[in-house]
Amino acid sequence: MAEPDAHLDDLARTLSHAGYAFVGAEAMRAMLDPDALERWDGFAASWDHLGLDRYMADGGRYRRRRHAVFAVGPGVPGVIERKPPQPHYQSRDYNELNGGIERWFTPVEDAVANHPALRTILITCLALFEGQTTPGTRPEVWHVELHQFRIEPSAGEDGRPTPEGLHRDGVDWVLVLLVARRNIESGVTSIHDLQRRLLGSFTLTRPLDAAFVDDGRVYHGVTAIQAVDPGQPAYRDVLVITFRRQ
Repeated sequence: MAEPDAHLDDLARTLSHAGYAFVGAEAMRAMLDPDALERWDGFAASWDHLGLDRYMADGGRYRRRRHAVFAVGPGVPGVIERKPPQPHYQSRDYNELNGGIERWFTPVEDAVANHPALRTILITCLALFEGQTTPGTRPEVWHVELHQFRIEPSAGEDGRPTPEGLHRDGVDWVLVLLVARRNIESGVTSIHDLQRRLLGSFTLTRPLDAAFVDDGRVYHGVTAIQAVDPGQPAYRDVLVITFRRQ
């Protein structure tokens, strides 16, 4: 089995070259602390307790989420520190649908914020993104936002993982990690350059499948999902983590 550092080096080269990288579940798992993933099932189960996103300008009722903010980096005691609750804000330059307002979401539960699975994911992101950032512009403390998303299509409504369409998030780096996928079809991620030309596409299908994005270099979007059997529960659960220089 390849060493974690080898996987991280491969990921770093791909991200540097292309501006994005798809990482399959096996490679992602190899980069994370195996002891921290022993309680993964409990971590994933927290997606069953998200609040409804009430800021959907399209009127949709298909998105549930929780939100948290962290300070992460060598300038933080213990490297990771949760900040007090604060709103999520994007300008309309980055989110034409829901941007331009402060959005207060249900906070991430303490058990999730302190979970070893989340900690190992954050530490891996920090190692990768620090290495991808020019030393002279590398902050001592990153502003990190965490989003738990559940997208639920229904018989009368598609689920739209990126209702704002093809977009950038207005940050430096983005991780999108699949937590669960049940009874759905589609949900194809596409990556485009700054002229919106297609660079690649893939579908997150297994827990821990992940996409890493250099937000300054590429756009990303995900196609709408539909329930395979409308009579059964259907959802796409993802963890989204963004790193931004303060």
